[in-house]
Amino acid sequence: MKHEIIAKPEFAMANVQLEPEESIQVEGGAMVAMSTNVEIETKARGGIFSSAKRAFLGGESFFVNKYTARGAPGFIQLAPGSPGDIEYLPLQGRSLMIQSGSFMACSDSVTIDTQWGGAKAFFGGEGLFMLKAHGQGDIFFASYGAIHAIEVAGSYIVDTGHIVAFEESLTFHVRKVGGLKSLFLSGEGLVCQFEGNGKLYIQTRNPASFVQWIHPFRPARRSN
Repeated sequence: MKHEIIAKPEFAMANVQLEPEESIQVEGGAMVAMSTNVEIETKARGGIFSSAKRAFLGGESFFVNKYTARGAPGFIQLAPGSPGDIEYLPLQGRSLMIQSGSFMACSDSVTIDTQWGGAKAFFGGEGLFMLKAHGQGDIFFASYGAIHAIEVAGSYIVDTGHIVAFEESLTFHVRKVGGLKSLFLSGEGLVCQFEGNGKLYIQTRNPASFVQWIHPFRPARRSN
């Protein structure tokens, strides 16, 4: 899929070129602009029950939009909801685990499944579910802040709030940073330790940390 990602890494936008009758599946709200011959179809991806599982457990929209270039080449421009980066990856039969909320778009040939993260994901504070993308097509995913790709060979530790995606060849477990004192007083909480060989994508900013930083500046509501 021909594409160009501009304005990286703070305010990235993907310009995707579509061949005649070529389609792309896009998460709701990610479309910025498109050519006049691009047709949109909104549907529950994988059926009602699969879409419900993705929406309520994976943090993704219940419906996805399918954009198709009709009769001639077309284009679509995509951007994430938060200021940040976009990464493109041709899966080529590989599987990629994507943090809830980071999925943006993919080829028709890519399958998106909701995966149970278990207790380790729950205690990581990132929700119980992640999305698994697999197939022979292309995928676009986004971040809050810039995306940094790491080739893991052995072990690698990342704060849970900075994980965007990782190849399924990597295993992981969540643990505390130090003891209880460090957990509650250091400003750091839980980390994810990856093991094996594969690519890991992290984001340079943590949404939860931003919320904590901005909270004192919120106007206080006075009670009568």
